[in-house]
Amino acid sequence: MTINCKGELIDLSRPKVMGILNLTPNSFFDGGKYSDENAILSQVKKMLNEGATFIDVGAYSSKPNADFVNEEEELQRLIPIIELLVKTFPEILISVDTFRSKVAEKAIEAGAAIINDISAGSLDENMMQTVAKLQVPYIMMHMKGTPNTMQSLTQYDDILHEMMFYFAEKIQMARRLNINDLIIDPGYGFAKTTEQNFEVMQKSEIFQHLNLPVLVGFSRKSMIYKTLKNSAQEALNGTTALNAFSLMKGAQILRVHDVKEAVETIALYEALTQKQL
Repeated sequence: MTINCKGELIDLSRPKVMGILNLTPNSFFDGGKYSDENAILSQVKKMLNEGATFIDVGAYSSKPNADFVNEEEELQRLIPIIELLVKTFPEILISVDTFRSKVAEKAIEAGAAIINDISAGSLDENMMQTVAKLQVPYIMMHMKGTPNTMQSLTQYDDILHEMMFYFAEKIQMARRLNINDLIIDPGYGFAKTTEQNFEVMQKSEIFQHLNLPVLVGFSRKSMIYKTLKNSAQEALNGTTALNAFSLMKGAQILRVHDVKEAVETIALYEALTQKQL
């Protein structure tokens, strides 16, 4: 199972790590932490050295009730940093976290390699056509509504059934447009209660039936720290535990704030399952 990133085939038969770089002042965990070029370059260098295959760069916080960011501001935050990272780390594979087609296109032109869309095209009708034109890998996440409304949209008759139908529809739309490299993300924390998040995770091997790589992203999220009654700052151990569980359920990409620990989790998973290290 491979994806084509800027002409390089990335083999996802062995799990990979995607490091998170938030360029927002209000992200739930590291908002405002990487607000100058030196801090950004230092953090990205650290993540790459620790074994991240991808760096996911986002400039619009998708946490519940986050402040609205207009398209121009998102571009102003994002594009110069992508250009800086590509110049400093020429081999870097950047995933751009956006639901806007114009932002996605400008980011790919600036040197990004992957589009990571929390809405799978639902918030911008031009997104899938843009991905098809650019011919880059496309991460499609499950969500209902918008970041501001999603927490009120957690009613499901059968959440796994509805998620599989959602992905089947999105995959069909993408295939009709000849989008080749698709990755799915169950969207932990998006339009789901804590209990629903754990229900989806418990049965997440079902997503293997879609025959696509699965990305999971619950690094330091509230489903962990609310369960453990601590905080995002104290949720690394919980993140590691859920990453390990997700690998056992077939996840191929771990999207995390803490790269070293995720890489170690994959190494232990491969030793446990007797895969070649």
